[in-house]
Amino acid sequence: MATHRASESKREQFRRYLEKSGVIDSLTSVLVTLYEEAEKPNNALDFIKLHLGAPGAEPADVEALRMELADLQQKCNLLMEENKELRNRLLQYEPSPEEGAGV
Repeated sequence: MATHRASESKREQFRRYLEKSGVIDSLTSVLVTLYEEAEKPNNALDFIKLHLGAPGAEPADVEALRMELADLQQKCNLLMEENKELRNRLLQYEPSPEEGAGV
């Protein structure tokens, strides 16, 4: 009988811990959202992960944005190199400020 009470006490402490940390509210909210979905997703666990913000559960848009970012960074680097090269070529044809000031 004492073992039963000890486990009930631990269970109650754990429940209070989950409530205090907001886990119960978050889970309830996600489950309500899933319940209210008109078309249920094929994988309920993925739906829950996505809506809880679990790592590894990212929308497809995030991967597309990462790829676009990498592409744009590469283009930016190429343009920076081209800009540097053009500035160097321009310096060959323009007099330096010291030469122009002596005239």
